[in-house]
Amino acid sequence: MKIITLLTDFGLQDGFVGTMRGVILRISPDAQIADISHQISPQNIREAGIALERTIKYYPKGTVHIIVVDPGVGTDRRPIAARLGDQYFVAPDNGVLSYVYQDAKTNVLPIEFIHLDNPKYWLEEISNVFHGRDIFAPVGAYLANGISLDELGSKIEDIILLDIPNVESSPKRIKGEIILIDNFGNLITNIEAKELERFENPLIHLCGLEIQGIVDTFGKRKDGELIALIGDAQDLWISVVNGSAEQKVNACVGDAIEILEAKIE
Repeated sequence: MKIITLLTDFGLQDGFVGTMRGVILRISPDAQIADISHQISPQNIREAGIALERTIKYYPKGTVHIIVVDPGVGTDRRPIAARLGDQYFVAPDNGVLSYVYQDAKTNVLPIEFIHLDNPKYWLEEISNVFHGRDIFAPVGAYLANGISLDELGSKIEDIILLDIPNVESSPKRIKGEIILIDNFGNLITNIEAKELERFENPLIHLCGLEIQGIVDTFGKRKDGELIALIGDAQDLWISVVNGSAEQKVNACVGDAIEILEAKIE
C-alpha cells in the first residue's frame, strides 16, 4: 500500500492542494493520499512541525509525508527529503522537520537527509513560487513508487533546525510555554503529563491568572470556566469549557506558564 500525506498552509479555497494531488496521481496512480492539514497558519513553520510530529505515529511504516509550508520558496533554501525512523519526508529545508528529527534522535532511530538536487524527479518546468507542485509532489510520488533516497540527490547532514524551547524543571517548580493554539482556542504547552505527577495540588500561573488543579475532561466544569487538563498527546492544556482560552486569557504562542505546588491551608 502506497500512502502519501500532505501538510500545507494552502487553505482550501484555491486549487493548490488539488494540483499537487494531480501531480502525485500521474506518477503514482494507485497511491492513497491523506491530508494532515491545509489550515496551518500562513508561513508558520513551527506550527507545521508540531502538527507533523503529533500525527505521523499513526501512519504505517513507509508512509511518505509531503510538507509545503515554504516562505523561502524560490530562494536558495534547499528542497530536501529524509528518512526518519521508518517513514519518509519531503519538505523545504527551513526547520519544519525539527520536531520529527528531535524525536528520531532521542529514540535512536534511523536518520538520513538528502538534498533534492537531481531534477530527473522534478517536473520539467519549475516555478519560483510553487515548488509544492513542481518538486515536492513528484519527488514524494517517486518515493512512494520505490525510488531510493540516494537516487533523488546528495546526502547532507547540515539541515536547518528550529530552536525548540525546553522545559525548566525542579522539584517544586516547572516552567514551560505555550507552543500551539488549536482551532478551539486551547492553549497547548510543552509540559508533559509525567512532569506533573510529583505535584499533589498543582497551581498554574499564566498571563497573570491562576488555575488550581487539573481536571480529567471538559465536562467536569461549567461553561466558560478556565481549566487545566491533559491533552491527547499527554501534554498540559489550558482551556475554557465550551469557549476559547486564547480569547479569555489573551494568550499568545511563547507566553510562559509556571506550575507550583499549591499550599493547602
